[in-house]
Amino acid sequence: MNYIITISREYGSGGRFIGRLVAEKLGIAFYDSELLTKASDLTGISKNCLENYDETKESAFSYAQGLYGMDMSIGQKVFLAQFETIKKIAASESCVIVGRCADYVLKDNTNVVKVFICAPMEDKINRAVQYYKINPNKAQSIISKKNKKRRSYYNFYTDKEWGKPDSYDLCINSKNGIETAVEAICAYTKRRFGME
Repeated sequence: MNYIITISREYGSGGRFIGRLVAEKLGIAFYDSELLTKASDLTGISKNCLENYDETKESAFSYAQGLYGMDMSIGQKVFLAQFETIKKIAASESCVIVGRCADYVLKDNTNVVKVFICAPMEDKINRAVQYYKINPNKAQSIISKKNKKRRSYYNFYTDKEWGKPDSYDLCINSKNGIETAVEAICAYTKRRFGME
């Protein structure tokens, strides 16, 4: 049986690193930006277009165009392309999927572990400065804006609230370290699917 681990994460929490290490440890595929390449291959929408609208809520104007125009807006097409790609991946292989409302897309699947990764602001700032080379003086503002954007996107396309604990199987604060988070997710997944 395939199993999927979805990782929703605050910017700077280390969610992507955690997801990649979980996939390596369990010997399964990992999808983050790789999902965009797969979505482009499956749908014919250019990867550049997918990247421009990736995890971005549309403006009210573009949403209205999609509702009242002859066709869906580009943002809606991108969301649906990712939606279909996530469904196809989940049906064909075990993997870790980071972001892109994957926990919501796979809400009816019983073989999904839904994880949310958070961290204290100080930790997020340190990671943003170290890994993304963000100016330390602007880091907190950038982190807050990125997380607001993620929340807005998730809440717009789902009937759930981003980061609300009852939407997830595990909520992990990465302040105790990336490896600790990886171990917790792997242990939970193995026990849940009888892999011990």
